[in-house]
Amino acid sequence: QVQLVESGGGSVQSGGSLRLNCAVSRYTSANMCLGWFRQAPGKEREGVATIDSRGTTTYADSVKGRFTISRDNAKNTLSLQMTSLKPEDTAMYYCAARVWVGYCPTSQAFPYWGQGTQVTVSS
Repeated sequence: QVQLVESGGGSVQSGGSLRLNCAVSRYTSANMCLGWFRQAPGKEREGVATIDSRGTTTYADSVKGRFTISRDNAKNTLSLQMTSLKPEDTAMYYCAARVWVGYCPTSQAFPYWGQGTQVTVSS
């Protein structure tokens, strides 16, 4: 089982920045896709960004240009740098993992999930 633990969530004013981190167990750069998802109350879970084993990234249109996903293989961590935050970014953010080689968009199934970290953006 791959285990993930998120951190770095909090409250920030609109236009501010926040960096989320995720510690990943059994981290293998060669065969693992990592991603960030979010879910607001009453809404479906939304894919935010992914990064595959080679560092190739994908982003939801709603966050492209504002969020940056990255991974540190030496530290077994996944990060999401969020800038120009908007109230609509308010949600519980989850990191997720999938053992997979190749193209890995958020629409694919991710069997491993963290517990989430809350991000609240005020107007």
